[in-house]
This record gives sequence, structure tokens and C-alpha cells, in this order.
Amino acid sequence: MVAAWLAIHVTGIFFWQWSLATLPVAIVMIGVQTWLSTGLFIVAHDAMHGALAPGRPRLNRAVGAFCLALYAGLSYATLLPRHHDHHRHAGTSLLDPDYHGGDPRLVAWFGQFFRTYYSHGQIVRITLAALVYTLVLGAPLANIVIFWAVPALGAVAQLFVFGTWLPHRDGDTPFPDRHRARSTVASPLVSLLTCFHFGGYHHEHHLHPGTPWWGLPARRRAIAERQEKPA
Repeated sequence: MVAAWLAIHVTGIFFWQWSLATLPVAIVMIGVQTWLSTGLFIVAHDAMHGALAPGRPRLNRAVGAFCLALYAGLSYATLLPRHHDHHRHAGTSLLDPDYHGGDPRLVAWFGQFFRTYYSHGQIVRITLAALVYTLVLGAPLANIVIFWAVPALGAVAQLFVFGTWLPHRDGDTPFPDRHRARSTVASPLVSLLTCFHFGGYHHEHHLHPGTPWWGLPARRRAIAERQEKPA
């Protein structure tokens, strides 16, 4: 995943030649890069739970920090305690940094999401990287925007809508348990494409946070089989 992201990133920013013939390819690349950017965040998220490399905390931290830096200059050290607060206090207005109590609307929740995960430090890091790309390495600013900023913003939308708002907002259907999380109704393929299974299997993630993203469908099957067995 990281190799594919880097390949599109470097090719698009430093080597892309614009023409009518390359425009459709660029659009596909942006779409793929958006999905891969979402994946970088999910890999870092697995690292926060120790699911990326079980029993190897240093490796989890290193890979998680690297993926977040590539994706959007995010700080792993800052996000780690906030994410664990979310799991410990899911659905609690004052303690869950992902939750916006009293207002289920998308805009209100996005404001809370943005304040939780994005900071002035991140903006400084991204700005410095863009300056190095343009002034030192000669990359066109337009290419930086198109092949880095646009996919990163698209990934923000995916992570927020499918990984936070839909699973945790209050609705007419009650939450199944104290985790105050629900899995959205989606086929395994749609779940993979929208948010690497963190929408379609979000409740399973809260039940078993040590399960990596790719293991969540199997985790659901195991839960269902266990529930079907006679007592």
C-alpha cells in the first residue's frame, strides 16, 4: 500500500505531463490515491491498537508515524491518546473526541472531527514539505495540489463519513451495546472501497480492536458462528 501510494505521489507530482490524453489517467490516479490515502490512515490506526505488528510496539509506532506523515503530515503521538480516549469513552460528549452529542448532522460532526485530528502543526509540516517540493525539487505547485492535497481531502471525507459519522451518530436505531458503534450495511466490496472495512465492520472493530482491518470480515463470521452455537 505504501509503495503504491509513493509511486503515484512521486509520478504525479514530479513527472506528470498534462495533456488531453493524460487527463483521464490522472483522474483515475487521483481516485486510487484517495483510496490509498485512506488506507495509510487505517494502517496507522491498526498500529495504534498494536494490530499491525502484534507484540512489537516500536515497529507499530514507526510504521504508524510514517504512514500519517505521508498521508497529511499528521502526528502519531498526538492522535494515539485521542483515539484511545474514543474507544474508552465512545459516545460520551465530554470525553470522546470523535463524538458530537446533541446534533447528529454531518456538518456539526465534521467540525468536531476536524478539531480532533487536524492542527496548526500539521499545516506547518505540509507547508514546509510543499516549499521543499517547489523551491528545492522544482515540482509544479498545481501537481502538489492535484496529486497530494486533493486525495488527502478526499480521504478525510471517506474517513469521516464512513469511519466516524455513520457508525457513531445517534439515530432511530439504538446502539447494540456500550460501545455505541454500529456497522453500516454494505457488501464486503463496498466496505473495502469506502473505508477499508471501518464502516461496514465498525462495531466488530470496537468489540475486537486488536483485529486488523483485513481481518474484520472473518471476525464477524466468527462472532456469528459463536452466537449460533447452542448453549
